[in-house]
Amino acid sequence: MWEPYKKGFKSYLQLERSLSDNSVEAYLRDIEKLTQYLQESKRLKKPGEVELKDLEKFLKWISELGMTPSSQARIISGIRSFYKYCLLENIVSKDPALLLEAPKLKRSLPDVLSFEEIESIISQIDLSKPEGGRNKAILETMYSCGLRVSEVVNLRISQLYLDVGFIRVIGKGDKERLVPVGSSAVKYITIYKNTIRVHTTVKPGNEDILFLSSRGSKLSRVMIFLIIKHLVGKAGIKKNISPHTFRHSFATHLIEGGADLRAVQEMLGHESITTTEIYTHLDREFLRKTLEKYHPAFQFNKAAT
Repeated sequence: MWEPYKKGFKSYLQLERSLSDNSVEAYLRDIEKLTQYLQESKRLKKPGEVELKDLEKFLKWISELGMTPSSQARIISGIRSFYKYCLLENIVSKDPALLLEAPKLKRSLPDVLSFEEIESIISQIDLSKPEGGRNKAILETMYSCGLRVSEVVNLRISQLYLDVGFIRVIGKGDKERLVPVGSSAVKYITIYKNTIRVHTTVKPGNEDILFLSSRGSKLSRVMIFLIIKHLVGKAGIKKNISPHTFRHSFATHLIEGGADLRAVQEMLGHESITTTEIYTHLDREFLRKTLEKYHPAFQFNKAAT
């Protein structure tokens, strides 16, 4: 009964929303869970016959299966997308998922590096080795542009517009964005590209990949993680650091400096502004600490106690 709708939804996700295969499969699994519930509860209706109360009972069902609040929220997101598609295609006249409430999620704030800590990590790189010049260019680029680790390893020479200070990034769902790149990153990318990479024997198919392994192939995400882990250890920093920490730090430092949230969203390649808003929470914490440190009233209270 639901198969034609699922096929149409799949095409919509692929063609109109340009989502990756993994994202499309995840959305389809969400709809599969809903149809499974409707079958098992003997309430198998067409999409246009499903009501809010059906969806609320479905949520109770997946909760009783032991699904975490984050998994439930993910499934709700899939169902909402499906009904948006149904509205666009006039399959339904009203959206039953409109008032569907997701479970409240605790948003844990990730560790963030200060600018001095980032400088300290980068300064641990041994520039006397060829991989040192490459690693410096990688870390400078990650911090300068706020890239995901997958975006760094897939960065191509043809995506560099260093003369005008931009790189073209292909992010999630093959969405492209132009990101400004700082002068320090431009400098070390240029040094790596012109004096180190040119001496690497490139494996076929990797000719346009910017950052290469010593064997001439694309670096893995794990390799970037290990490079950073090694440098963080040398710098003596005890925080829980991953490649993503550089992206978090890039965004946090921008917000702390007064950057517009929409501009940060654009640079990070976030589809929704709500994803970017986590950095305003980080910023509020920064503001509170700044107030405690510098505001005379706070200083007086400390002195009084």
